Amino acid sequence: MGVITLPNRVHRTHTHLVACCFALALLGLWCARLLLVEVWTLAALPLIWWNHADRFLISAAVDDFDITFANYSLRQVSAAPFDDRIPPVIHHVAMGAGAADHTAKWKDVRQSCIDMHPDWEAHLWTDETADKFVADYYPELYSMWKGYRYPIQRIDALRYMVLYHYGGVILDMDLQCKRALGPLRRFDFVAPAAHPTGFSVGFMMASKGNEFVGALVRNLQSYNRHWLWLPYPTVMFSTGCHYASMIHAFQRNRSELKILAGTRDNFKLHSLNGRVSTPIFDHLGSSSWHSYDAAMIVKLGKSKSWRTPVFLVAGVGIAFFIIKKTKRRRLRV
Repeated sequence: MGVITLPNRVHRTHTHLVACCFALALLGLWCARLLLVEVWTLAALPLIWWNHADRFLISAAVDDFDITFANYSLRQVSAAPFDDRIPPVIHHVAMGAGAADHTAKWKDVRQSCIDMHPDWEAHLWTDETADKFVADYYPELYSMWKGYRYPIQRIDALRYMVLYHYGGVILDMDLQCKRALGPLRRFDFVAPAAHPTGFSVGFMMASKGNEFVGALVRNLQSYNRHWLWLPYPTVMFSTGCHYASMIHAFQRNRSELKILAGTRDNFKLHSLNGRVSTPIFDHLGSSSWHSYDAAMIVKLGKSKSWRTPVFLVAGVGIAFFIIKKTKRRRLRV
């Protein structure tokens, strides 16, 4: 009777369908492998940032450095008796709409840092000078840089470019200097710790041609995406603090990439989050570029909803499988 062959035919059809779905899934994962690696590296930051933190956090025990700065002269512009690895150059950036007003508003604050470092070279990067600089020295990144969706992305990317090209110190316009930065010039790279992980890009010091800063520049194209289709994650994951901290976390040797944190009793001693006073700066402004979605993300983090973390964990789990196969190939360290 012919009806006996029907189950076999159904079984074969079902098997072929499963095989096709599996093949399509594998193809999809293969096509999205680079994105999955990027998602994993960004999501992994809170998990791996503190690995071997004793090697990169500036301390008296490891570096014989007074992180309170109490034992250093207010106007010490050199690291003597140590060698000065960071050149005497100060960079400020004033770009985008309202740049002229911004420059005028913070003129005296910026001047406080210049006065604390007499004879240092000082750069004020504007739309015009930045455009010429990127076109001349980073032509392969120029179209991407000009096409950034948000002005702060251009500012962040420029920070890394000028710091790699010139070395020196880059400061936000609203950072008022309380003392000279000379004692920190003995290191190849310095930035203040951020809370709860990573570091702030509003203040960085680096040697000219620093390899880590070069990695920040080279990976800009890879992470240039409209993350979650929202301004805040797009900035943070493509050029901002989260992006820079993630590149730091995946470096093979982080011992020379120093982070200025604090004491055991006051770990936020050098944090520049909000209007604060640290041993070396008065931070007089705030993160004015933060958009509406920053508050939304914070609210989501406090929410009891289980859906968001479940989906995030599932995505990270898939990405973790891929990253175990490719390890560090994606990051051009």
